[in-house]
Amino acid sequence: MNYESVAEKMEYLNLQHIPSILQDLTDTAVKEQQNPLAYFERLLSLEIEFREERRIATSMKISGLPKGMFLDTFDYMFQPSVEKAKVSFLSSCDFIRQKENVLFFGPPGVGKTHLATGLGVKAVEMGFSVIYYTVEELLSLMKKRSDVPLLKQRRQSYIKNALVVLDELGYQAMDRTETHLFFQFINARYVKGSVIITSNRSVKDWVGIFANDQMATTAILDRLFHRAHIFNIDGNSYRLKDFQLMQNGGGKPMVE
Repeated sequence: MNYESVAEKMEYLNLQHIPSILQDLTDTAVKEQQNPLAYFERLLSLEIEFREERRIATSMKISGLPKGMFLDTFDYMFQPSVEKAKVSFLSSCDFIRQKENVLFFGPPGVGKTHLATGLGVKAVEMGFSVIYYTVEELLSLMKKRSDVPLLKQRRQSYIKNALVVLDELGYQAMDRTETHLFFQFINARYVKGSVIITSNRSVKDWVGIFANDQMATTAILDRLFHRAHIFNIDGNSYRLKDFQLMQNGGGKPMVE
């Protein structure tokens, strides 16, 4: 059997993984007397798996999502205020198909970023385009392009992606310009794309985030909450738990 000739034809067809394992797979198939159709299906499955792994790795890198945060590593026992069934329901990513939002409220360290990132990872795995920003990063990008109307910024990642994960709303108050830019962002994505937001400030305190502008705050809340899944996490900090473990010789702290 001329493996080189077959491999060249596979490469011509842009089959990127199979050529490197063709001989080993074929030798195994001959020894096990595999059905030709089963052998061919195995070849194609391995190529698909390789491409899917590479797609996910590339999309994760582009997304900027924090590393090491997955839904299946979230400690629901430590944070019982988080409804696991509700998170599992969202992990289907139907909320992205429906252009809905997800909001996580709670004090620092309770796992908001972990859950937001975990949903972002699920979205990447399911083929949705995802981008992650802190609020500070988003506003910095928007300020650089503030002279361009948002309608002409359709190619920008904070507009075109199916899901924007926006972290750390409330750590810093915005001035009027920043508040206006943030409203533009929310308005541009309203019923057009999903947003996941984490915030350490309750809704009643949001007017203090947005330059004490009640009208702008109401407009932002109106659009965000219209179609939203809301989590209020009331629990202890993972970081303090890990600090206590370290104090007792329990090892290194985990990242939220």
